[in-house]
Amino acid sequence: MVLHRSLPHLRSTLLRRSFFPGDRAGFSEGFRKYNVIASPAQTVLKIEKKAIVSCEDYNSVMDDEIAKIRSEFDAAKLGFIKIPEALKETPKMNPKGIYVNKNLRLDNVQVYGFDYDYTLAHYSSNLQSLIYDLAKEHMVNEFRYPVFCMSFKYDPTFPIRGLYYDKQKGCLLKLDFFGSIEPDGCYFGRCKLSRKEIEEIYGTRHIGRDQARGLVGLMDLFCFSEACLIADMVQHFVDAKLEFDASYIYQDVNHAIQHVHRSGLVHRGILSDPQRYLLKNDQVLRFLRMLREKGKKLFLLTNSPYYFVDGGMHFMLEDSLGYRDSWRELFDVVIAKANKPDFYTSEHPFRCYDKEKDNLAFTKVDVFHPNKIYYHGCLKSFIQITKWNGPEVIYFGDHLFSDLRWPSKAGWRTAAIIHELEVLQNACASLNKNEINIQNEDSYRFEQAKFHIIQELLGKLHATVTNSWGNVACQSLLEELNDERQKARRRMKRMFNKSFGATFLTDTGQESAFAYHIHQYADVYTSKPENFLLYPPEAWLHAPFDIKIMPHHVKVPSSLFKNQ
Repeated sequence: MVLHRSLPHLRSTLLRRSFFPGDRAGFSEGFRKYNVIASPAQTVLKIEKKAIVSCEDYNSVMDDEIAKIRSEFDAAKLGFIKIPEALKETPKMNPKGIYVNKNLRLDNVQVYGFDYDYTLAHYSSNLQSLIYDLAKEHMVNEFRYPVFCMSFKYDPTFPIRGLYYDKQKGCLLKLDFFGSIEPDGCYFGRCKLSRKEIEEIYGTRHIGRDQARGLVGLMDLFCFSEACLIADMVQHFVDAKLEFDASYIYQDVNHAIQHVHRSGLVHRGILSDPQRYLLKNDQVLRFLRMLREKGKKLFLLTNSPYYFVDGGMHFMLEDSLGYRDSWRELFDVVIAKANKPDFYTSEHPFRCYDKEKDNLAFTKVDVFHPNKIYYHGCLKSFIQITKWNGPEVIYFGDHLFSDLRWPSKAGWRTAAIIHELEVLQNACASLNKNEINIQNEDSYRFEQAKFHIIQELLGKLHATVTNSWGNVACQSLLEELNDERQKARRRMKRMFNKSFGATFLTDTGQESAFAYHIHQYADVYTSKPENFLLYPPEAWLHAPFDIKIMPHHVKVPSSLFKNQ
């Protein structure tokens, strides 16, 4: 770093010597000594000679700098042979931890609100296949897609959460924190596009404002089946050499996915065989009861219909609830079919739901009764009725946009449920492997430290050697560093999802766009609500001071390789 700072001064000194052969004193002494004025030709000749000497000096300095960086790289490669012992002493992150983006005092929180699907309810890997198959059948039977599409099977190894689909160009994209396409994260159908193909389609890897209007984010945990079905349909049309409009593919797949939810097909499928799709969870009951004992208010706000929530809660908690207990006794307010995110911006009235008659009452709702169920409604009326306002309320949800964006803007505190942090036993196999456990493994940290040290050397090379790219030694070193960096990237990516890599990071080491949205809309995030049992209800949760974006990322220092 000291050398890097001194080089501009050295270079400017050399240039000054080249074009200004002496200072004013030198010129004066020369004039007095010889008592003649040099001819222009003589002056130019002297300048050229000194310039040649100065350029030789500069090239010599650059050769020395390249040699020093080469020496550092060779020394680092010796450290790459084995995992440093010091790596085992670096701190590891807890998959069950609560990670903080914005400071949160739990003693100030008096009201806890919860989404249902993938927040209180945990599902097995079979659910994505069920949604995929039901949506595929709807597209064939109702939208007249080719019967051949019925042979498609859901591939749990293909998608990750947080992808974007380009409705204009038909590509599935993984974007980084700055809105640029990850070089190894762009697929057309099931085919990965090369950097050259990405540039031919988009002109640049950066997604501009106009292009962003054609993108749709796939952010919730139902999006795995949606992303896979979109890619499979696009690939079918490509293989069959049929013309198609990419926006129609998205429109039809999205409508089919919405249909299987709104029609109740997926709800009935789950309740018909809850052992296959739902995971029992007595810890969430412990958490809810603890909150009640501490005098906290609880509400449930979900888009699912009441019969589905009721059936699922009874199954999940039946081994833990007492004979006379009901899960509804845990909540002060239960709202189903809330139509989020419209719930937050509309002015729809609440309707009281009669579960015996399966219909909605016509009477005005101006108070919430604990033993009643409510449908629809809006945030404005909810606040007017409950008087629960601002930071005294925290809401838990898995969808960053539908669940958390508007509550965050309304002043509520928000907790994102990110299952990728800790994949539960028998849980959704379409999720990546437990990403925190992977980051805790020595093999991953070893590659990460290698990647960082190569990045440092590349930065030093680019900052130091500004005019020597034609130098053979420089070019050779640059190619070797880039090659070693690519190897480290590929090894790290293979530890996560084979198609798109890690959910929170890109191959270039930047946080992903999905990570950006977590940071933007979630005050805290964790793998499941019951992780709050590990913290006192009066805890103060503080954001780390030394993070870039995601608190659960540990940067392994490259210095581990320098002192072996």
